[in-house]
Amino acid sequence: MTSLYVVGSDGKDGAWWCPELKDVSDFAWSADSTQLAVVTQLQKIGHHDVSAAIQVCTASGSRKVAEVKNSIAGIAWANGGKELAFASTTTDVLTPDHLWTVPAAGGTPVDLTPKLRGTVNSVANDPHGTVWLSMHTGTAVEVYSYKNGKVEPAYKWSGGNAYSPPAFSEFATSSEILAFTVADPTHTNDVAVVRGAELQRITHEGDDQLGKVNLGEMRVVSWTAKDGTGLEGIVTFPANYEAGKKYPFLVLPHGGPEANDSLRFDTFSRLIAGMGYIVMQPQYRGSTGYGSEFLQAIYQHFGDRAYADVDSSTDFAVAQGWADPNRLAVFGWSAGGFMTSWTVTQTHRYKAAIEGAGITDWLSFIPTSDIAQVDYDLRWQEKDPSPFLQFSAVMHADQVTTPLLILHGEADLRVPAFQAREFFILLAERGKTVRMVTYPGSPHFPRLAEQRRNIWVEIKDWLGKYNP
Repeated sequence: MTSLYVVGSDGKDGAWWCPELKDVSDFAWSADSTQLAVVTQLQKIGHHDVSAAIQVCTASGSRKVAEVKNSIAGIAWANGGKELAFASTTTDVLTPDHLWTVPAAGGTPVDLTPKLRGTVNSVANDPHGTVWLSMHTGTAVEVYSYKNGKVEPAYKWSGGNAYSPPAFSEFATSSEILAFTVADPTHTNDVAVVRGAELQRITHEGDDQLGKVNLGEMRVVSWTAKDGTGLEGIVTFPANYEAGKKYPFLVLPHGGPEANDSLRFDTFSRLIAGMGYIVMQPQYRGSTGYGSEFLQAIYQHFGDRAYADVDSSTDFAVAQGWADPNRLAVFGWSAGGFMTSWTVTQTHRYKAAIEGAGITDWLSFIPTSDIAQVDYDLRWQEKDPSPFLQFSAVMHADQVTTPLLILHGEADLRVPAFQAREFFILLAERGKTVRMVTYPGSPHFPRLAEQRRNIWVEIKDWLGKYNP
């Protein structure tokens, strides 16, 4: 439950604004700082469907602008304060992917980007009336703008990503400076400012350390799945890669699942490549950056369409001559953890598997996660449990032959730790090769440095033992 408390910049005159609004997820100040555009979204408990509302809030109260029968990401004032812009969707998955506007006075929201090939990931405004969009375009993240009724590309970072929303700074001796976060495969996140029409990096955090590390190439590749679906992925090669030589291979499906891997310094793929592996990050159906149809394709099909896409990336790596077919591994966290647990029930081709905080039982997961998860399947479980069980790894524990390492935080609210324990117990009872490591007090991914270090020790040891 989140409400609005407003206080002056001098720390005085604080007060609750619009106390009737209890589930605030996003807000934005109007240009004159007298109004707040506010997004409220239904709490999970007590609501099966997902719904959001847009309000305008002042010191004297709130008024409803619109209701949206789906999720919303971000809110911004547009067109001189006459409109409110936000990201939302008409798909069954709950990930906003288009830019919408609604009159600030109230009305029916309109989708401004119905044929968008990419995904609008977030929306924010600046003090001068421009709305900034974080746009996923395949494996890239770019900055777009919305102004005067037009959605247009604004800034990109060569060979990497530029992230919105921007930051603004006023200096006594200069005009306002617009700054963005930028990243690429050989640099950690830095700050870049607008110089003319380009972005110029002004921070160099981590360069001293990374400049001394021999990093292999990271590139975007594409292939066609068996059913004709065009797919992309990011492949990371080990340092001193030799063309024509076969390497141990690990497929690394991302979490989300409605998310994308992008060209940035990715810790998982870099460290595993440092162990001598070629690492593939497949953008399976359900990934952002490829349009609504591609995103929607995962609904009720995580365990067949998305799984087929992930496994086809391994086929592609083998066909390219990169991957040794006798030294294949799979690892993922969260939704990627589901993909790992599900994969080892469907194929015996992988010699080692590592599942981090993964879903293994959809029937119990959907009602117990801390956020709405009905974008997997909106149907009621008691009507027919079979759709929730058909892609649950726990229902196929007897099929597993791949040695499986399970890593999970004990305080995980996103994917409760009993998901790991249930699968571990079922595998252990059946004499399977399985190890489970839990991290006390850890949420969905450990925050403590010593726990994060241990994750890498466990991964290194497991791969070294079962996929040498």
